[in-house]
Amino acid sequence: MDFTNTIGISADGMRTQAERLRVSAENLANKDTTGSTPGADPYRRKTITFQTTLDQATGASSVKVKSVGQDHTPFETRYDPSHPAADAKGYVKVPNVNTMVEIMDTHDAQHSYEANLNTMQITRSMLTRTINLMK
Repeated sequence: MDFTNTIGISADGMRTQAERLRVSAENLANKDTTGSTPGADPYRRKTITFQTTLDQATGASSVKVKSVGQDHTPFETRYDPSHPAADAKGYVKVPNVNTMVEIMDTHDAQHSYEANLNTMQITRSMLTRTINLMK
């Protein structure tokens, strides 16, 4: 495998983790977003799915975002009869976003992003040394 493939694989990983961070940030930003009419559904947590891709020419595999979907776990309810989205019994559906899960996802994505960045920097350093040896 040559250096450009390594840099490309790391770049794919960084793009994927950046998208994962974006999805978690969107979930956290909307964790209190309820419906605006009685019985309306609140914000539904987004999920991200990855897929491995194989470059037939080099035999190298990398990761890409397969899809951004929705978490279909049921909504919890909170008693708040004064809320505009409260049903006839006074309950409001709240988003299915768990702050701790999103924070853990962001930490994991950050560590993966940093690992890919370090790999890219090491590869660049090795490439620079190789070029200097060839002078």
